[in-house]
Amino acid sequence: SMPSEMLLKIFSYLDAMSLLSVGCVNKRFYDLANDNGIWLKLYSSSLQPKWKMKSKQTEAVSLGCADTKPGYWKKEYIFKQTSALKTRVMRHVKLLDPYTGLPCKNKEAMKVSGLSWIIVLKDKNGKEHVIEKPNLSFKDTSVTILWYSTAWPCLDILSTLELLGVTPLFPDESRPPNRNGPRRLSLIAEYHLANLTESSVAVGADELVQLFSLNPGLLVGVWKEKNEIAFVMASLHYNQLLERSILGSATVQYAPPPNKPLLDDIDPEYGLHDYSLHLDLHGRSCMYLCGTFKGLFCRKGDIENGYLRLTVVALKDNRKHLPVSGTLGICWETAVFKGNVKDCFVMDLTLLDETGKPFWCFSAPVYMELYLKASGLYDYMGPIYTADYADSEGKVCVELVWLEETKEYIIVSLVLYVSTRKVNSWYGTNY
Repeated sequence: SMPSEMLLKIFSYLDAMSLLSVGCVNKRFYDLANDNGIWLKLYSSSLQPKWKMKSKQTEAVSLGCADTKPGYWKKEYIFKQTSALKTRVMRHVKLLDPYTGLPCKNKEAMKVSGLSWIIVLKDKNGKEHVIEKPNLSFKDTSVTILWYSTAWPCLDILSTLELLGVTPLFPDESRPPNRNGPRRLSLIAEYHLANLTESSVAVGADELVQLFSLNPGLLVGVWKEKNEIAFVMASLHYNQLLERSILGSATVQYAPPPNKPLLDDIDPEYGLHDYSLHLDLHGRSCMYLCGTFKGLFCRKGDIENGYLRLTVVALKDNRKHLPVSGTLGICWETAVFKGNVKDCFVMDLTLLDETGKPFWCFSAPVYMELYLKASGLYDYMGPIYTADYADSEGKVCVELVWLEETKEYIIVSLVLYVSTRKVNSWYGTNY
């Protein structure tokens, strides 16, 4: 029953976050909270001091914009705040690591943006279940995110899982993000959970849980006895992580712009040499291998079946064989239990082109399979295991020997197969 003029006067004392909140009360409040005069005042106050409008100027402009569509200055204010946030984030990602080719201050950039991640589980009836408060584990080239809850919905009724980046609409560096405040959602990936245990790749198991892998980079832990979700773990590579977590919408994933090739008419093998690889193998909480390999190349004769072959560790060259510290496995935890699923790990791969620009990057769980019970290698006596990964851009093939005496794995072969389609589109070549 309160007159609109009085409500507008009250709303004029609110900040932007409070205005957005009060606009959710009902349709009348929403229309009043979109008033151009109120938002123009907020927009003016957010400008640099020399550009700020005085209150009389604001009222004059507000009257002059009477024909402006309601909510115009609200959208302008939000756009300005979003642009300012992007500027602050980009300031932290300019400095690059010479080994990985990735920004050195990813953690700082995430802190500035207030970025976090949630998963949304949708059941077959369309009902949504939101799981927040993840545990984060940062590595050189990736972040591992673990969610666990005591109230997971029944696995049999679930249809999809959405992984989303969440940023506050108006981040305040002096205060932690307000969970109940206005937020932006950016869809990173969507996974189908129907028939999860039959259609997904089984990565491994321990006494309590079984792990299933969903591409890209998602692990779902299922209780063995109950056939219910125990936890969900996602591995996100830093390359384009901020863009995908911030710049997408709640329903559409962010599409990175295509690479602009620097054409080289002099080099006949342009795109076949000077690759650099940074490789991390870890189990979420512990690191097993961290290495950088430069000068990788492929001869034209090694191009077969649509792939360039880049040999990182050769089976016959034992000088480059790599020891892996510790027993490979992926650590997990819930509110009550902890465990370690052996014979699997998370692989973070960063392949750089000859200019040092990230060319092929991923972070994904990989499982090991017994290849030979006893190796025929002269230098090593023990079983040989293989660990392979494949996506639309390439394949990774790893062979490891287990040494019982020293309780360690030795990588005796590591080969990358890069899709010629990826190379041709990146370099503007034709192989």
